[in-house]
Formats: sequence, structure tokens, C-alpha cells
Amino acid sequence: MADTKTTEVSANRSFGGWQKRFSHQSNVLNCQMHFSVYLPPAAELGEPLPVVYWLSGLTCTDENFVTKAGAQRVASELGLILVMPDTSPRGEDVPDADDKAYDLGLGAGFYVNATQAPWNKHYRMYDYIVDELPSLIQQRFNVQPKAAIAGHSMGGHGALMIALSNVKRFSSVSAFSPIVNPMDCPWGEKAFSHYLGEDTSQWQQYDSCELMRQQGQFLQLPMLIDQGLADDFYQNQKLAKPLELIAQETNYPAEFRYHEGYDHSYFFISSFIEDHLRFHAKHLSA
Repeated sequence: MADTKTTEVSANRSFGGWQKRFSHQSNVLNCQMHFSVYLPPAAELGEPLPVVYWLSGLTCTDENFVTKAGAQRVASELGLILVMPDTSPRGEDVPDADDKAYDLGLGAGFYVNATQAPWNKHYRMYDYIVDELPSLIQQRFNVQPKAAIAGHSMGGHGALMIALSNVKRFSSVSAFSPIVNPMDCPWGEKAFSHYLGEDTSQWQQYDSCELMRQQGQFLQLPMLIDQGLADDFYQNQKLAKPLELIAQETNYPAEFRYHEGYDHSYFFISSFIEDHLRFHAKHLSA
């Protein structure tokens, strides 16, 4: 991939390291994009560091996790670089839902490569997360070849699906309140029918339940999933549980944890993000 210019937009000192934001012109998404990076103090020592990619959920940008999760303290201690991309393409020319619905269009890219007009010109978030953004990170920062990936809700779907589709590229995967079976829940059905068309056979490549069912006995990654039981979306969007049942069927090495009283918010994420970062640090150093 040719070198792509990234512009530093902001930099803030945080726990001895730096929380930074960058912009660049995305060749994959055909628009200007932003992403955020936390660089721990160890980044100044010259050795390549491990990376954790964080994928956010519906309506989020690259900044929600940065300001709400409280992850920098632990990343500083563990020497982890955190990379937070946006959740969709952006810009005046980028199509949005006609009714400005929160679960389609801007802020709702679902980490797939759209095949249907008008979405297919810009909404190629799978290629952006899997190829273009990691290439930018490798060009700009001193990082180790293998990475970990995590996410929340729609981003949990993205993290699990991308990890299951690219097992050799990741050391581990984790998720909070993930959409695990988008082929069979309202959020996923709406997004996939618009982005991918009505042929549901084209949806399977982006469904974590389908991917684990197809290959779970053969290609496996360490996996950690946390789900709040007071989450308003737990039942009607079929979060977490369908994947746990398939993990049990395929003897997949996944840990599912359920928490009384916790909802879908960043209060939940901030309560357990340290566990996730320590989980990834252990497997990144293995």
C-alpha cells in the first residue's frame, strides 16, 4: 500500500503517554476519516509495541471510547498502543439513512463491505479495518506484527467477525454486549439488507455465529465476552448468548461473563475494560 499522509489533529498528555487524534484521506472509503491512538510511555523507548484495536458501537465516533472508557491508565501500565477508528465513513457526499435513523448510515457502518447502491461507494468498513487502517498504523508507529481486537455492541460484532475471519492476524478478541448473530436480529437485518441486499447467503461472511459454526473446531482464538443483564438490548437484539451456545457446541475457548445490574452504556465498559486489556496483554506477549 502506498504511503498515505496522516495529519495529527490533537495531542493530550495522559498517564505519561499521549492521547492523539489523526485525520487522513481514505482510499477505501473515499472520504476524510479520523482515528484516535493512545501511545503509552513505552512508545518513547524505541521498541515495537503491541496494539489493541477498539471498534465502537452505533452512533459513536473514534472519540467515545477515548473519553469514556478510562482505558489509558491500564494501557500505560501494560505498554499497549490503543487504536480507535470511526464507525462509518463521513462527509457531505457520504449517504445517510433517509430518516436519519441511528442504526443505518452515518455512525452505523457495521464493519461490512457494502455491495448495494448508494452505500457501496463509501461503506467498505471491513476493508478499512482489516487492511487500510493497519497499514497506516504500521507506517506511522513502531508496532508489533500481531494485534488484538475488541469492541462494543455493533463494534463487538465487528471485532468478533473480523477476528474470526482473520484468525492468524490476531492474538485474541474480546467484546462487550456484542451483536453476535446480525442475520437474525433487528439491527443486523436492517443494516445487512440495505448494505448487502436481500440475498442472505451474502450475509453469512459477516455473521459471527455462522463463522464460528463453520470453523470453530479448527481455527480458534482466545475470546472474552462480557454482557450486562440489565441491558435493554440483550433480549431483543439477541446479544452474546447465541454465540455462547455455538462455542459450547464447537468447544471454542471462549469465556462468557454475565453481570447483574449492568446496562449497555460506557459505565459498563469502564467497569471491566481493565480485565479486557490485561486479557489481551497476556496473549499478545505469549
